[in-house]
Amino acid sequence: MNLLRTATAALLLLTFACGDKDPDAADPILAQVHKKTLRLSELEGMFPEEATANDSLVIREAFIRRWLRETVLQYEAERNLPTDLNIDRLVRDYRASLVSSHYEEVLISMRLDSTITQEELEAYYESSKGQYLLEKPIVRCLFIRVPYPTPEEELLQQLWNNGKITDTMALENYCERLSEVALLDPTAWYSLDDIAQQLPEGTLTASNVNSKREFSQQDGSNRYYFRLLEMKPRLEIAPLSYVEEQARKVILHGRKAKVLNEAREDIYERELRSKNIKIF
Repeated sequence: MNLLRTATAALLLLTFACGDKDPDAADPILAQVHKKTLRLSELEGMFPEEATANDSLVIREAFIRRWLRETVLQYEAERNLPTDLNIDRLVRDYRASLVSSHYEEVLISMRLDSTITQEELEAYYESSKGQYLLEKPIVRCLFIRVPYPTPEEELLQQLWNNGKITDTMALENYCERLSEVALLDPTAWYSLDDIAQQLPEGTLTASNVNSKREFSQQDGSNRYYFRLLEMKPRLEIAPLSYVEEQARKVILHGRKAKVLNEAREDIYERELRSKNIKIF
């Protein structure tokens, strides 16, 4: 940091020594690259109210260092611009793109109906489900991970084995109090990899899951309970509930495109009727 401060101070002294004395002493030049200067006023708002003098110095030096590097690069880029590059046109095109994009977002917020009924969702899924082939196996299962030694272990064993595990509130209450992980929704689908990551390495894989449909085991710090309800292998069509969020995004994306196309046409037709559009 001392070296940086020395170099910065030397640079500032060199800048002033070159004859570019600022006539406005209240807004001195801090650094210069060729004919481009950095003034103190350009740092306004960068210093927190609680900053000490040393903090302010560090902030100022960091800003100067960044400004110098960016300005040197900009100078070099401008010096090597292709002769056929029309910067003014690029700036105009970029500004027009920003303005149009902002207004399109306004149009979408005003016109888009983001409500998707279950019927619409199911109709889209039926027409497009061939696009939703699974890349990895998924499972419906029940899974619990509890600390070991297991608190109230006898109660947990009874609830897990009573044959009414999907109907009882008692197991859910137990898990809310004492489990680290509890997946007890029998309708939910999970990536097999996500479940396997909750277990000791190698316990559950795509090749052994069908032979390990139900088990409990423990390691040094946890006890695990797993019950497989259904599995869908790789390349099978994913169930709607597994891809529902993705499907909703696709439906909304299609609606946005339709809203924008209709808005563009409405605006064009309005200006055409007003005779504000001319072709020469």
